[in-house]
Amino acid sequence: MQKNTLPKIIFLEINGVTAFTESILKQYHTHLYCHRGSIKFLFNETPMTCKARQFLFWFAESRLSQIWSSKGFKASVLLVEKDFLINNIPDQGWSINAQLHSRVFPVKNIATIEEKERILNNFNWMNQRFNEMKHRFYDEMLNLQMRIFILEMWHTFANEYEQRRHSLQTGTLYQQFINLLPQHCLTEREVQFYSNVLNITPKYLNHLCKIHSSITASEWIQRHVKERILILLQNKDFNISEIADEMEFSSRSFFTRYVKKLLGITPKEYRERI
Repeated sequence: MQKNTLPKIIFLEINGVTAFTESILKQYHTHLYCHRGSIKFLFNETPMTCKARQFLFWFAESRLSQIWSSKGFKASVLLVEKDFLINNIPDQGWSINAQLHSRVFPVKNIATIEEKERILNNFNWMNQRFNEMKHRFYDEMLNLQMRIFILEMWHTFANEYEQRRHSLQTGTLYQQFINLLPQHCLTEREVQFYSNVLNITPKYLNHLCKIHSSITASEWIQRHVKERILILLQNKDFNISEIADEMEFSSRSFFTRYVKKLLGITPKEYRERI
């Protein structure tokens, strides 16, 4: 199937994981509400579980493997074509942090019946708008509904996001380190900064990370920085020099070399590809 023939929206009621083909996971962002049972998977090589009354979000092309569902699993799923979602992300101060948060914490708790109904209603509204192809202003209406959908999702998970962001003083040192990353990775890319904040040595921080996640603190920082750079490069409102300044690189050329080492291509080449 050619990229330009992909449906922008696919709504599914599933009782297994056969729908999550390699092609689907590559081309679509996944929104899933689990009604019963559970789904387990490796996300960035970390084992995770989404259980009944939890919400799951995977960005397209996430590092996923070993996806498995329990007996009795049932879920509602809204798949959104990757470019359609990215192109309609509202220009809000929340945008980058919210995206980065979801790339690290894909499973979210649904605390109330009202939150569950909001999510499922949003699924239905999005699907209905997609199917109203005879609407005189179809494209404009669908784009607007996508932006509303994203804002509704942000609203639903705002409390969880804020609680995680402000939980620096609680939990283990490893958890505190993980909580620090979304707040500071834009400009702080060295282990020393985080170890200083936590009042431990860089060696001990790396040791903690290896115990809890099997990867080093440097690798955690690099993953967050990579995600932040990708989000910024996908936003055409920023030119490359502005992104370099935002991330406090000393020059555009230094930023270009850093990105090429991280992504394998220059910022300009990445933008040309998307």
